[in-house]
Amino acid sequence: MAEARGGPTSNVTAAVAARCDELAGGAQRARSSDARLFARLVAAREVRGELALLGLSPRQLAGVFGRHFAAGAQPLPTADEVTVIVDERYAAFVVAMQSLLMGFASPDVDRDDMAAIATIVAHACLRPDHLWRDLGLGGRDDVTAMLDRFFPALVARNVDGMRWKKFLARELALATGATPGPSPGCPGCEDFGFCFPAAH
Repeated sequence: MAEARGGPTSNVTAAVAARCDELAGGAQRARSSDARLFARLVAAREVRGELALLGLSPRQLAGVFGRHFAAGAQPLPTADEVTVIVDERYAAFVVAMQSLLMGFASPDVDRDDMAAIATIVAHACLRPDHLWRDLGLGGRDDVTAMLDRFFPALVARNVDGMRWKKFLARELALATGATPGPSPGCPGCEDFGFCFPAAH
């Protein structure tokens, strides 16, 4: 159900947009499209006190801040500890998904940036919504653009326009000889029955 205008959802949206502008150096002064993308990904979790859900190590997070964000920018302090992975089966999924994504890495993008995106996407696949929402992006096209920037050969394989989280799970299964099925977060999504009717 949509929140009333000016309600909690719009407040969070405004906070994310403001933090994104702050990180990237201002709405009109973002140093690159990559800086803007990382600012969106970080801000979407940070303002909710969920920075840990990105799955980035302290070194990776510091690298993202150093490479892309305004001078002196630091992560927002958070009082709450967020558990990233509560099930060892999911830890194995994340490692395998990261490896799959890095196997399709673009030669034109910074390797540390690609590893960070692979980590963020793999952890987003654990959450129960459409991938674009789990990433804090504006829609499917944003996910497509991000993946095409970092892993273009993988995007080229999605010839049927499959939803990204389902597609990534399928590609991982095919790469590992497993039976294709949902990502760990898929069963909690509102469209699980649409994507996986046989599992309903």
